[in-house]
Amino acid sequence: MRESEVELLCSQLASYYVFPDTAEEIARVLRARLAEGDYSDVDDEEFAARVTADLQSVNGDKHLRLLHSAEEVPETGQESAWDPVAYRREAELDAFGVRKVERLKGNIGLLELNLLHDAEIATPAVTAAMNLIAHTDALIIDLRNNGGGDPHTVALICSYLFDEPVHLNDIYDRPEDTTRQFWTLPHVPGPRFGGTKPVYVLTSARTFSGAEELSYNLRQNERATLIGETTRGGAHPGGRYRVGPHLRSAVPRGRAINPISGTNWEGVGVVPHVAVPADEAFEVAYEKATSTLQN
Repeated sequence: MRESEVELLCSQLASYYVFPDTAEEIARVLRARLAEGDYSDVDDEEFAARVTADLQSVNGDKHLRLLHSAEEVPETGQESAWDPVAYRREAELDAFGVRKVERLKGNIGLLELNLLHDAEIATPAVTAAMNLIAHTDALIIDLRNNGGGDPHTVALICSYLFDEPVHLNDIYDRPEDTTRQFWTLPHVPGPRFGGTKPVYVLTSARTFSGAEELSYNLRQNERATLIGETTRGGAHPGGRYRVGPHLRSAVPRGRAINPISGTNWEGVGVVPHVAVPADEAFEVAYEKATSTLQN
C-alpha cells in the first residue's frame, strides 16, 4: 500500500541526506517497518507521524521529517516541493517573522523574532527592525518561539551587532560537495547597534535551527549573554521534496560548521549562560540589562 512512497523517500535520502551511510541505515529501518506492516491501514497524517519517528530513530535528526499537508502538494516536474508564491504570502502574513520591536523603559531595545524568513524577501522588514533599536543602550533578542530560517538572515542580523568583519558560520552541502562561508556584511542599511553595547538572547527548548545558529554565533563570538533554556538541537539545513499528493519530505542536505568551535549544536542544543525556565527569561534579561546600564 505504501511501497511507492517509502521507496521514493529512500531514494531522496540516498540522493540528498548529509550523511550517506546514515541514509542507508535509515532506509533499512523504513523498509523493515514497511515489511512489518507498520504503515498499513493508516491515513496520510498518521503515516507521516510514524515515518517521522522512524526517520529520527537512527540519529535523532530533528530536521529529518515526513510532513503531512492538508493542501495538495503540486506536481511541478521537479523534485523540490517548494512553492515560492505560497511562501511569500505566508511570510507577508507573518510580518516576515518580526513579532515585536519595542523600546523599553531605560532605553532597552526588545526584538522578538518568530521566524527568520528568507533574506531575499525579509531583508526590508529585518532592516527596519534593526534600525529602530539601533540607538538603544542594550538589546534583548527574544528567540524563545523561533523555529529557524535562512542563514543569510542570521548573517544580516549579526551584521548590525558587530563593528568589524566576523566569520560567523560555514555550511557544508553534501549533494554539491561544497562548503559556503557566512560572514557579517561589509555594509548594512541604516545605523548599526554596534559591537560594544550589551546584547541578551532569550532561548527555550523550542528554539530551533536558524534561531539556534543566531544564538550559537553570538555565543561563540562572546557577543551576547544567552538566558533561558537549552535549545532543541538542529544544525542540518535541507530541502523539501514531494512524496505524495499530501506528503512532503524534509531532508537535511547540509551541516553547520562553526569556525571557532569546529562543530555545531546538532543533538545537544545551544546551552545558555544563564539557565532559567523560558517563561522567566525576559525578566532576568531585563533586570541584568538595567543593572548593567546603571553601573
